[in-house]
Amino acid sequence: MGIEPNSPGWIQYRELVNEVGRRTDLDFDHARLAAEATTTVLARALKEKDRRDFLDGVPDELHDDYAINVPYAPLDLNGFLIQVGTIVHRERDQARYQAQAVLSTMCEQDRALIESLDLPDYLDELLTPPPVGGGVVGIPPGGVPPLTDEELRQALTRLPQWSGDRRALMRTIVLPRDNLDRVLIRLIQLRQEVGRAPHIGRLSPDAARLVVRTTSVDAVTRLDIELAHAVDDAILEAGAGMSAE
Repeated sequence: MGIEPNSPGWIQYRELVNEVGRRTDLDFDHARLAAEATTTVLARALKEKDRRDFLDGVPDELHDDYAINVPYAPLDLNGFLIQVGTIVHRERDQARYQAQAVLSTMCEQDRALIESLDLPDYLDELLTPPPVGGGVVGIPPGGVPPLTDEELRQALTRLPQWSGDRRALMRTIVLPRDNLDRVLIRLIQLRQEVGRAPHIGRLSPDAARLVVRTTSVDAVTRLDIELAHAVDDAILEAGAGMSAE
């Protein structure tokens, strides 16, 4: 029968997804996918009794879409992250960051449930919230810390249309109104494709300012560099005689 939804410690679906989204800077749909992927792969990694207890303790929405009983349970952390990454369509380091956000949030919502499970030892390091501060040195793999000044400088050499500092990156695009509208619509679609999109400020009918930053750490991270490159590609794809300032 599982736990009643109003029982203390019950893992709440929407609260879990919202918190994962806050920690990873993903929108609700992509945070939901991360939660589903991590739940599914964790269930695969558990022995039968623990698997039943775990699935009884989490909302059905987190494990209805992907197969649990598969012949290839993850045997180590790399295998676990590969399976998560396959579901969320992300590389290993991003899969780790998302899985860590999910598992640490589950621990906070229902620690008794998580501690009752015989978890594989390789998951221990994913049970605490992902790091959000400091430089690259000392950050466990999969963390997404703010960029250092030197990292940012190097990144901007490959993003000639962008400027900014460690808090945010900015790009201004100037186009005839109809062309600009088409470009901005294309940029909004990035949220559905990669889970993130730039903040768009319309300066005038023919100009807009794009801003990318990771709100969860109030800084520019590697994820923002990747987003800036995706923005540049999308603008080129949308096309048509652009000038930038």
